[in-house]
Amino acid sequence: MIDAADGRTVHNLVSRLMGVARKDPFYKLDPDFPLPALAEILGRRGLDAARGAMLKARVSRVDMPCFVGREVKIIGGRQVRMGRGCALHDYVLVDAVSRRGVSIGVGVTLDRFVLVKCTGTLRELGEGVTIGDYSSLGAFCFVGGTGGVSIGRNVLGGQRLSFHPENHVFQDSEVPIREQGTTRRGIVVEDDCWLGSGAIFLDGVTVGRGSVIAAGSVVNTDIPPFSVAGGVPARVLRLRPDNAETGKPTTRGGMHE
Repeated sequence: MIDAADGRTVHNLVSRLMGVARKDPFYKLDPDFPLPALAEILGRRGLDAARGAMLKARVSRVDMPCFVGREVKIIGGRQVRMGRGCALHDYVLVDAVSRRGVSIGVGVTLDRFVLVKCTGTLRELGEGVTIGDYSSLGAFCFVGGTGGVSIGRNVLGGQRLSFHPENHVFQDSEVPIREQGTTRRGIVVEDDCWLGSGAIFLDGVTVGRGSVIAAGSVVNTDIPPFSVAGGVPARVLRLRPDNAETGKPTTRGGMHE
């Protein structure tokens, strides 16, 4: 039987261990997290860490610890760089064959069934994908790196996001579209953004720092920093609190408004 004091000790220890593993001094476990569930999660985490240790022989660089779930597949591992404490959950696929490869930062989380695919055809090599420290992508996201995708630090990504940094040329109606080639400008999501579930990001867009994108939006134009945007196509609905008056980013209000 574990008393309250022992429970607090366990929670504090796990918080410290996870913070060190992720290089995140602010990591703190919910004190109400039930200990049996925590024990089960830590057991799975241990298996994931063991699988992560096996990546050293397969990828260009991986800083330990790294957590890898079941049936994770990495193609072009010599072009993959993974920071300490990153987690690739079950059934993630990373195809890094491209000009710049795939860089996954410290403490990054890719949830179940995330697909990162940098090259779509052997006729034209893709550019690559970068995901900054402490960012996360929810389950079933698709990141196409053909024209290059750069996701900054501390970006919160919901489920089923998709990034398409390439367009097909279709001006000539006498020639099949697949034979007219493509254009590529790339996609940039700057630091500290929240991307709602199901949002779609098209080639050539930049989402400015500190912005919030509503669920289900289609982003086909640039979004200025500290904006709240949504719709099909996405438009700026308002600026985050205080920003409209001071021109400076706010720390109040959060992202749930």
